[in-house]
Amino acid sequence: MDTLSFRTKSANNQTVIRDWYIVDADGKTLGRISSKIAAILRGKNKVYFTPHTDCGDYVIIINAEKVKLTGKKMLEKEVDWFTGYPGGRKVANPKTVLAKQPHKLLERSIKGMLPHTKLGSQMYRKLFVYAGTEHPHGAQKPKTLNF
Repeated sequence: MDTLSFRTKSANNQTVIRDWYIVDADGKTLGRISSKIAAILRGKNKVYFTPHTDCGDYVIIINAEKVKLTGKKMLEKEVDWFTGYPGGRKVANPKTVLAKQPHKLLERSIKGMLPHTKLGSQMYRKLFVYAGTEHPHGAQKPKTLNF
């Protein structure tokens, strides 16, 4: 038996092959779509997933303003952020966040599911969220991803 064929191979930046995917968030639930996209950004869908390497793909999300939340979360859930000043905690509900900046709700949800390290920031940079159906990434020929 050849024991050299059973070696574990770790991915690195030179061996990772990155694809472009496009996801339509129209009518999808916020948490379910966020967790699946976070796994793709992290590279968990790849055979050669390596935790200490950015193995993930690029993801484009369109129709971010049409994402839905179940139950009464659209009005009762709190979305908070900190301005950096003393007493600078701001609170809003998802309905007002979607009305002002539709892409922020999905971006915030996905960012919270990625590692909170430099590697997580590198993964987050491969996410592109747009409120409407138009996006400037047509040259990359993204593949449609359905959940």
